Amino acid sequence: MRTACFALTKKAYELAKTFQLSLDSTMTIYVSEKVLTKEQESLEGTRSFVKLSQVVAEAFPIYDGLVFIMATGIVVRTIAPLLESKLKDPAVVVFDERGQHGISLLSGHIGGANVLTQLLCQAVGAAPVITTATDVNKCLAPDALAARLSLRPWPKVRIGTLNSAVLEGQKVIWRIDKTLPHSVFYKRMLEQSGQPAELCITSQLMNIQPEDQQLYAVIVSEANLPELSELPANVLCLSPRRLIAGVGCRRGTPAAVVMSAIDTACRMIGRDRSFVDVIASTAVKRHEAGILFTADSLARPVRFYENAEMEQNIAKYQLEESSFVKETIGIGNVCEAAAYCCVGERGGRMALRKTKFEKVTVALLWEK
Repeated sequence: MRTACFALTKKAYELAKTFQLSLDSTMTIYVSEKVLTKEQESLEGTRSFVKLSQVVAEAFPIYDGLVFIMATGIVVRTIAPLLESKLKDPAVVVFDERGQHGISLLSGHIGGANVLTQLLCQAVGAAPVITTATDVNKCLAPDALAARLSLRPWPKVRIGTLNSAVLEGQKVIWRIDKTLPHSVFYKRMLEQSGQPAELCITSQLMNIQPEDQQLYAVIVSEANLPELSELPANVLCLSPRRLIAGVGCRRGTPAAVVMSAIDTACRMIGRDRSFVDVIASTAVKRHEAGILFTADSLARPVRFYENAEMEQNIAKYQLEESSFVKETIGIGNVCEAAAYCCVGERGGRMALRKTKFEKVTVALLWEK
């Protein structure tokens, strides 16, 4: 998860630095220019701003999680014009500057704000404030499970329908298309969470009688989603998100080394390399045998992008650049920029930021 933290005061900035050290992934800290000293302005991962509303508007579409250390009212007024959908908006978490309370404000389930709140609260001994009804009543919501499994829920209106029924004590029956590549994985993960799950052939997934009032969550490929008019009122569909592996490597790196890096990267997010749907890299590497042979071994497509397009995404997502890489191939970030190019306008949530392995860098991105 790519996160940004916003601070208006010195105390808030000190707390932000604690958060920054506590996360496995990189957090960028945005601090009011009135607070930073000349020395602090040059620190890596720290940026100054003049106007909060302007910097938040720029950060809102490019980060997966936003952490604010300030009054909740300020945050609400700042993000209100930017809200789009619970399926797309980033996680938003608010802390007081003394670090006593952390509030999951927006995108608690699908965006991951509840998990981020709990993680940061543990780091500083704060009390987490989680207000989503299913969490308060210790119920496992289907959209929360979908977030854990990197599934895209559809249609949005059914999320509320199923969550409300779960609050009333109803059970959700999970049906999984057995033709999906990782159907057994989903079944195992659901059963470990105490959810009844069954594998079905595609034609039987939506075979639900009108009088059947049970709740169903159906995991199906995006290509096999039914028309909304044909979807029973007690069914929520979930489709696996594509996992993009952005890859950069030194010239002449063997395929075995590239494959090992991708394999390790996937295991770092609780998956294996078979979950990768697409490999993405720079057009400079379009003849790199190690990348091409790796894609062939995985039976996955590989997409190469021109530097001009990648530079646009580096600027859009404010990606960190390596001066050495920039001098070598003309751009300073390959794996993250290529992954964002691959998802295009649909956007993505970073599962693993740029990670260095032997002669290879890998970034993993879930398509939104």
